Amino acid sequence: MEETIAGPDAAQIPKQRGESLLETAVRYAEERHWDVFPGTWLEAVDGVQRCSCGDTACALPGAHPSRPDWVTQATGSATVARRLWTEHPTASILLPTGHTFDAIDVPETAGFLALARMERMELTLGPVTLTPDRRMRFFVLPGASAKVPDLVRKLGWSPSSLDLVALGEGAYVAAPPTRYGSRGAVQWACRPTPANRWLPDAEELISPLAYACGRDR
Repeated sequence: MEETIAGPDAAQIPKQRGESLLETAVRYAEERHWDVFPGTWLEAVDGVQRCSCGDTACALPGAHPSRPDWVTQATGSATVARRLWTEHPTASILLPTGHTFDAIDVPETAGFLALARMERMELTLGPVTLTPDRRMRFFVLPGASAKVPDLVRKLGWSPSSLDLVALGEGAYVAAPPTRYGSRGAVQWACRPTPANRWLPDAEELISPLAYACGRDR
């Protein structure tokens, strides 16, 4: 079952319900061929949800890697994913970038503005996540992190002047329905479907994204 929540610019954000983290992680590996790895999880301490890392001031409670060698833990095998989440059923679902996809990270307000512009331009989108800390991540073909700064410069912007960054090798994104402590869960602004299995190149999306980030400054 999915519940649809209205967002800015009348965007519709499907929210997953009734599916365990284990089932979801296995489905990402099996159906989308994404690498997955388990992150930290939330633990109730004196009635308060705390991160399993033990840091009471954790910036991403329950939504970051649980070990420094997390890169070696990432797997595209549904069988291995099932075993990993069987060991830690409440672990967050993290997806490494730089292999099957990169992600362009922008503020939520700019992201919704860009989505509306992309719809008018009839651009084909890949999946897009919306995080509880008000960030949107647009999934694109690998290699975006290397070329986005130059693409932004060609549009007349200084990369440092825009709140826009491409996440590639060595980075990761949290996947729905991972929770950020009491702040809420990661959701799909554009959910994975058979129609967006083939991801766009960063060059196709960078113009509306840079424009929206420029407006959002």
